[in-house]
Amino acid sequence: MSTPLLAGGTAGPAALRPLLDTVLDALTTGAEHRAGPLPPGGPDAVAHAVRTACHPLLPEHGTGAHQALRTLVHTLAAGAADPADPRCAAHLHCPPLALATAADLAASALNPSMDSWDQAPAASELEALTCRELATLVYPDATAPDALVTTGGTESNQLAVLLAREAAPHSSATEAHGPGTPLRIICGANAHHSLHRAAWLLGLPEPLTLPTPDGTLTPDTVHTCLTTLTGRTGPLLLVATAGTTDSGAIDPLPALADLAEQHGARFHIDASYAGPLLFSTTHHTALRGLDRAHTVTLDLHKLGWQPVAAGLLAVPGPATLSPLAHQADYLNADDDTEAGLPDLLGRSLRTTRRPDILKIAVTLKALGRTGLGELIDRTLAAAQTLADLIEAHPRYELHSRPTLSTVLFRPTGADHTTLATIRRTLLTDGHAVLGRATTPTGLWLKATLLNPHTQPGDLTTLLKLVEGHTPR
Repeated sequence: MSTPLLAGGTAGPAALRPLLDTVLDALTTGAEHRAGPLPPGGPDAVAHAVRTACHPLLPEHGTGAHQALRTLVHTLAAGAADPADPRCAAHLHCPPLALATAADLAASALNPSMDSWDQAPAASELEALTCRELATLVYPDATAPDALVTTGGTESNQLAVLLAREAAPHSSATEAHGPGTPLRIICGANAHHSLHRAAWLLGLPEPLTLPTPDGTLTPDTVHTCLTTLTGRTGPLLLVATAGTTDSGAIDPLPALADLAEQHGARFHIDASYAGPLLFSTTHHTALRGLDRAHTVTLDLHKLGWQPVAAGLLAVPGPATLSPLAHQADYLNADDDTEAGLPDLLGRSLRTTRRPDILKIAVTLKALGRTGLGELIDRTLAAAQTLADLIEAHPRYELHSRPTLSTVLFRPTGADHTTLATIRRTLLTDGHAVLGRATTPTGLWLKATLLNPHTQPGDLTTLLKLVEGHTPR
């Protein structure tokens, strides 16, 4: 077997080219083998196929690059949930743009590590430029807005809670109750689970979770809660959601910003889902009040069509990020920083991290704000079309008109067991991937549309598949 070649250097592209042909061929044959949004047969069938293809995974003598790539890429593609298929609509799991995926290949080949300038000279500058550009969308009137690149909403929300905790010693509430009084998080029942995990991870009290009977926080309820807590406990962090996981609902951001300001609470908005509406001239007004938050979570691997991962945490100015400052002599020695080498270590809690910013920057430059906005408009329009089809269908009921691209529906009168069975049967047969959401009115099937090329006929087919598995 020939000596494995490297992806970098002047010879790297020549080494990659024939391997890419093998990978692309295997992706094609795998998708043809799958012939749908999901492999049929359920977990046991998929596990058997993977184990058979892999065995032996660590042979005494290797098979060579092309055979290994052909076998395993084909197997992975044949056993994938394909978010590019219109019938794959369960989660906030987008089909990535081809151009973003191509950029991601370049990032992998160059392999800069974003923890010191001497490992990522150009990538670190590109990250700084792109983060400032995106942060300016969130905070258009701020003097020096910035953003950190994260692995997604979970990491961004954890960072937001951490920054709120570290800012607490300077708050009037903490001065009144002593420096040992922990931060208290107030969020809705509609909030992402990562906030509860962040509180656990950081040793904070369990978040005070307020009811959201209509899917969003009610300002009166928040006002009552903050009135009760203000002056009687330590520092407060109010968290709003712009685009809930279950239904895509958006909390009343301006009213909640008013309440946070009135009660001296820090304000964080989890806009993982809805944040990219900022690109749309049609829908950006749904995010009024976003710029009043101390921190904002964004995800471009949802309504941004980026390969995972592409998360960000936006802030109105660099002072917000100062608690993350950290020094390790081999990465950001004081004399290097004083000599002008950029200090990257305070831009993440991670040390080694890949240049996820490249695919984002390529997408922004290639499509521009208008191009991304058009993709968002088309995707949200598809959700409205699906809602129209459901409302016009005599055997379906619609939970509510969609705010973003999530549509909750069910066969009229179907109980919990029937809905769960329909969903699992479609999964096992490989015919469709639908999610599930529980609201005060029970269980619903969830279609999360993220493919901007989805056509009305695709949506009709999806509804017919559900109808075909519904007991009469």
